[in-house]
Amino acid sequence: MTRIDSYEDLADNIVGWLKDYYWMHNVKAFVVGVSGGIDSAVVSSLCARTGLPTYVVCMPLESKFENTKLSDAHSKALVEKYDNVKRIEVELFSAYDSLIKSIEWWSEAQHFDRKEFTSSDHAKANTKSRMRMVTLYQIAGSVGGIVVGTGNKVEDYGVGFYTKYGDGGVDIAPIADLYKTEVRELGRELGVIPEIINATPTDGLWEDGRNDEDQIGASYEQLEQAMETGKGPGLEALLKFNAQNKHKMDPIPTYKLEV
Repeated sequence: MTRIDSYEDLADNIVGWLKDYYWMHNVKAFVVGVSGGIDSAVVSSLCARTGLPTYVVCMPLESKFENTKLSDAHSKALVEKYDNVKRIEVELFSAYDSLIKSIEWWSEAQHFDRKEFTSSDHAKANTKSRMRMVTLYQIAGSVGGIVVGTGNKVEDYGVGFYTKYGDGGVDIAPIADLYKTEVRELGRELGVIPEIINATPTDGLWEDGRNDEDQIGASYEQLEQAMETGKGPGLEALLKFNAQNKHKMDPIPTYKLEV
């Protein structure tokens, strides 16, 4: 599968697109959450290349994971290379822990089981993602900026592998038409460190450290093949998650008044 002839040209085109959006919509800054993964590394690098004010935000939730170290290394490298980039770190685990404990305390006080509303690990993982979204929009709102999305084509339009109103809550999406393998190649063009390019994709939201393939049951390469050809070892996972997450990818259902 070859859709891109020149990654140098692609980088220039996306940077130009970001600049156009910035000036057309009176934006004051780009705000990007960096996780230590290839998607956010590429998007933050593209924003940095615009020469326009860019805030890269590290939001550790589980310090034991390797991607926390990678997000630190990447964000600090951008600050050293680009004068227009500022780095912000917001530790969110204490806020997350406080929220969960508050829900449990009030549940018990109102005669529910203490763990009734905090027993789902999946719900808690999504809550972590939404706390990151809230943090990004707090920063963006304070500096007159916009939140720049980091989702790729497989996640956003194939399997819906993102949190609604979490990492799916963004203003613009510069790499949402690129497959994961294409994002990696673009990362090489942009000079993203090899440790990030070669890292196993993970959202960093699970306490057991599970990665994306563990959760989906197929690799990004297999999912890309299924999206392009309608066959291959990733097709079953693609169809399963696409159907399961359709509510996230489709517009919100709205009752229409008959007049």
